[in-house]
Amino acid sequence: MIHVRDLRVDYDDVCAVRDLSLDIAPGEVYGLVGPNGAGKTTTLRSLVGLLEPTYGDIYLSGLDLSTHRQEAVQMVGFMPDFAPVYEDLTVWEFLDLFAASYMIPHSQRPAAIDKHLELVDLTEKRNSLTAGLSRGMRQRLLIAKTLMPEPRIVLLDEPAAWLDPYGRALLKNLLRQLGAEGKTVLISSHVLSEMSEFCTSVGIMEKGSMVVTGRVDEVAARVLGEMEAWVELLDGEEACERVLAADPLVRSVRREDGSLVFGFDGGQEELSDLLAALVTAGVRVASFGRKKEDLEEVFLKVGAKEVS
Repeated sequence: MIHVRDLRVDYDDVCAVRDLSLDIAPGEVYGLVGPNGAGKTTTLRSLVGLLEPTYGDIYLSGLDLSTHRQEAVQMVGFMPDFAPVYEDLTVWEFLDLFAASYMIPHSQRPAAIDKHLELVDLTEKRNSLTAGLSRGMRQRLLIAKTLMPEPRIVLLDEPAAWLDPYGRALLKNLLRQLGAEGKTVLISSHVLSEMSEFCTSVGIMEKGSMVVTGRVDEVAARVLGEMEAWVELLDGEEACERVLAADPLVRSVRREDGSLVFGFDGGQEELSDLLAALVTAGVRVASFGRKKEDLEEVFLKVGAKEVS
């Protein structure tokens, strides 16, 4: 896991990160968002030991980075923004070079290379020069390189940059998979519209400080207010309205695009109970669900200082 307390990083007379505290558990995919200059990249570089903090404590899987740097960073896979690709190497040679630097035994490297090329769907480019790859393919290659040593902690700085829609879909699935495997994932990104689809938690930084942090639904509820759900009906509108009116967790029902949309104060289990109650009441439901948290709207509100 990642445990940070009171992290401060100064560049001469500029404070890049100010008294930041952060906890990310195994299995979490944590999205770090904020405008340029907010301190996201400085935070990631401090976590991997590339920057010396002015003060503060950083623990990676229980190891103090200040006293056990080598052991701690060996557990981390870090993909910086604007990482270089060596253009005189083929795709497999590029990965082989980093496999050697990660101390992967020579006999195990071919299988590791094949596995990670398949992971980012670059198997067909195995023998191609990296110079001939598109920007999106280069980004996918860098993701493969980062994951080669099977790190327990994964730090990705703007990994969605240059990715086309197919590449972003691959990335989303990969991040979900890493979380399911129990990895601790910290991702910095500006692609806010998609982050709510794979992030379990989010932190919003501004001018070096953490403005708000927590699970995605909790942050959205704090910033935007009550969560909303919807039900689209085939039949039984009156019965549906009675069930909704009787549920103490339901608030402010309204019609929107042919559906009934309502505020809902419960979690997934309570929402499932509500659906069961609708079906029991004879309501024919075409679709039912909870609206996804809109991180773009959250970010704009936080930037406008509307967080209480």
